[in-house]
Amino acid sequence: MKKLLFILSLFLGIQNSQAQVSGRLVTNAGAPVPFANVLLRDTRDSANLAGAATTETGEFRIENTRSGHYMLRLSSLGYVTRELPAFELTSVQNRKDFGDIILEEEAGQLQEVYVRAAKPMFQQEIDRTVINVESNVLSKGSSALEILQRSPGVIIDERTNGIALNGKNGVMVMINGKMMRIPVEQLLAMLNGMSANDIEKIELITTPPAGYDADGSGGLINIVMKKDKKPGTNGSLSLTAGHGWGEKATGSGTIGHHTGKIDLYGSYTFSRDRSRSNFSAHGSEIAAIVGGPATFEFRNVYKPLRNNHNLSGGIDAQLSPKITVGGNIGYINSRTSSQVFNQAEYILYPDSLLLFNGHVDGNSRWRNTITSVYAEKKIREGEKITFNADYLHYNIANNTIVNSSFLDENGNQAGSGGENQFAADQSGFARTAIRVGVVKLDYAKQLSKKTKVETGVKTTYTESSSLSGIQELINGEWKPRDEVANDLAVTEGIGAAYLSFHTQFNPSTSLAAGVRYEYARTQIADGRTGENSVDRRLGKFFPSLFFSKKLNEKNELQLSYSKRISRPSYNDLSSFVSYNDPISYFTGNPLLKPTITNNLKAGYHFYGYSVSVLFSRDDYPIVQGQITPGGNGDLVYISPQNIRYQNNLTFETSIPVKVTGWWSMNYGFVGGWRQYKLDYLANWFVKSFLSYSANFSQSFRFAGNFSAELSGWYNSASYGGNARVSGFGAVNAGIKKELKKNKGSVQFSVTDMLRTMNIRNSIGVLTEDAFHTRAYVSYNAESRRFPIMKLTFSRSFGGTRTERRQENSSSEERDRVR
Repeated sequence: MKKLLFILSLFLGIQNSQAQVSGRLVTNAGAPVPFANVLLRDTRDSANLAGAATTETGEFRIENTRSGHYMLRLSSLGYVTRELPAFELTSVQNRKDFGDIILEEEAGQLQEVYVRAAKPMFQQEIDRTVINVESNVLSKGSSALEILQRSPGVIIDERTNGIALNGKNGVMVMINGKMMRIPVEQLLAMLNGMSANDIEKIELITTPPAGYDADGSGGLINIVMKKDKKPGTNGSLSLTAGHGWGEKATGSGTIGHHTGKIDLYGSYTFSRDRSRSNFSAHGSEIAAIVGGPATFEFRNVYKPLRNNHNLSGGIDAQLSPKITVGGNIGYINSRTSSQVFNQAEYILYPDSLLLFNGHVDGNSRWRNTITSVYAEKKIREGEKITFNADYLHYNIANNTIVNSSFLDENGNQAGSGGENQFAADQSGFARTAIRVGVVKLDYAKQLSKKTKVETGVKTTYTESSSLSGIQELINGEWKPRDEVANDLAVTEGIGAAYLSFHTQFNPSTSLAAGVRYEYARTQIADGRTGENSVDRRLGKFFPSLFFSKKLNEKNELQLSYSKRISRPSYNDLSSFVSYNDPISYFTGNPLLKPTITNNLKAGYHFYGYSVSVLFSRDDYPIVQGQITPGGNGDLVYISPQNIRYQNNLTFETSIPVKVTGWWSMNYGFVGGWRQYKLDYLANWFVKSFLSYSANFSQSFRFAGNFSAELSGWYNSASYGGNARVSGFGAVNAGIKKELKKNKGSVQFSVTDMLRTMNIRNSIGVLTEDAFHTRAYVSYNAESRRFPIMKLTFSRSFGGTRTERRQENSSSEERDRVR
């Protein structure tokens, strides 16, 4: 290690001794001129010796120039071409910085120029699959959630509010590189209210490098929003109206002003979604609380109304050519009111009958504030240092009122737990507050033309408190139920450091290697007594390696390895309790262990076709919705649990087909062998199975700026924990009209046009739990009753801006709040 640090310090001390010419092109107003051409010419014969293009901030740099006499020629579409006076470079004075250079706009320039380039819908890179959303005809009529549902290998489970990638949970979701540390239910609602019109691409990152936080054993999903390039005042507007079982509406707007040195930006989105879903279940179990063995029939209807507000704003300022600072604040307010109707019949052996009718009114509110500041300093060419500091505050409240009856066939109160065990009137409450502070420092240096080094440190401190319980109305007085009350305090500190190298051996061969070390201490205490129930320390190295070799212009081979971790979400660790029915409750699990994952991937690419094979090993993966004893052992607790391991051997391919100039197709497939061991039950087992996910799209372009798309996806049957999930999928269609003169677009789309979103679950089919449960559940999403139809209008206006927003140092904390 000492030798490595000594070599690194020598490398960091190396200074580029080659001659260099630099500067920055700006307009009269001081705005940058991006993507302009800069030519270095010999004064003797005006021969072009070297060239460069300006960056998004108007900067250019030409290196490795010999001593001599030169001049610069500057040109860009819409600007007057300019030649600068001759200058000299010598071995002593080998650097020339022109500073800001003004380019005059042409008086007779074109008012509007449209440049359109089509990208393939799917692209395979060394560590990720990229979905180019703009290449999807239906993107403007879809939400971000619908785009994810149609992405290869992504499974959105709205029953359990879960996200899986390539058959694995523990997936982190990022927006512009910033992880969304919010409850998954709220995350899905936010993505459902986010217009895909604002999305450039979605990255499915299966083997992230060391520069990314190690959290996310199942991989990362990064949603990249569109970034406009031109300076000035700009904005966009998108309006969506729709209907399924209930009304849908989304309105979003953005505005920004970019002068070249100051960037002000803000956005607001409101979404409203009235929905409906239902499920039915039948089976058997042995529950002492109702008197022993019983068969049951259960019917549920869930009617939520979600209203979400998302407001953000910020400023970036370039104090000098080398120093940039900025800050932003985001606020999200989400309210969900819901009605749940439950009916159940319990037949007790030999001939007793119990009838349950329940009505649950729920009201939940979630508020989230994120503040961030950053500073970036360019020390010299190819060398910079970046500082980030974030503070996150989450406040979640959930209240329920239960009105129910639980009677035997004679109309008497049922149950053996006393007169208050199944009170007709109950109320539940849950309060969770989470505070997170993050500080991060990163350093990057270009050691040479071929080698770059990056390093950094980060510290995170989290405090979380959770209070929940259920009360019963007995003789006009609310009385708490001690067996379902919880008061929990969690503190966690994480320190991390990483080092990575990237080397381009030659134009066809590259290697990136890195290592990240993270140390975490998690303490969980009873809020009433202050005694610790958990005091866990974990320190681990997380190496990564990426190799790419172009065999020729048509063929490329890629290999990668990474090690990851998924820490339990703060909500999963909380011992909250929420009412489900008289004998079962949802709760968390303070004893959850983190998941450690090793990923090994090989990929091969030929033109637009790609094939890859991924092997991964998860130790202690977390599965949701598992049945365990609770209370005094007679209540059914539905909670997350660790299983011992899971192995995955995954095959992935993407096949684009262009039939004609107006008809194109794309087919994707992700699937393979899965194996896991469940050992949290007394009757443990090992399960192996095959599963897959497939998707297709058919895109058509017609005269008159009309286009249409037919697409679909299907997830095969699979297993998780002690349950089997049947296959499910959907077919979608839509048509879009681009208005003339850049007046926007109008699009009509239909989701699940064949009404196939039915998911069937078989619980307890692999081994016996404490209640000998056998349950068969059939879930119907909203679109099963009526397809979801949406009409969308979207338009951009004004100039556009160059975004310079930094990735928050708190990115990996947000997704742990679920």
